[in-house]
Amino acid sequence: MSTIVPKLYVKTGCPWCEEAIEFLDQHKIKYELITVTGNRETYDEMVKISSQSKAPTMDWDGEILADFGAAELAPFLKKRGIIK
Repeated sequence: MSTIVPKLYVKTGCPWCEEAIEFLDQHKIKYELITVTGNRETYDEMVKISSQSKAPTMDWDGEILADFGAAELAPFLKKRGIIK
């Protein structure tokens, strides 16, 4: 199992963000949850790494998955051998 703890940038009230959190929790994948709503510093950080302003955005050791749902998250994690 990977020792990398990805960063998950989310916005309050975002249904895709809630879906991503639920997916990661169901698969017992650890992550650092970063809420960008109301926090200019973390919002700017998300925009800088992803070149866009939509959430959720995941930073997995420098590999970025931006503006995604569970349909995009599963292949992203499978590619890394995190889930089967």
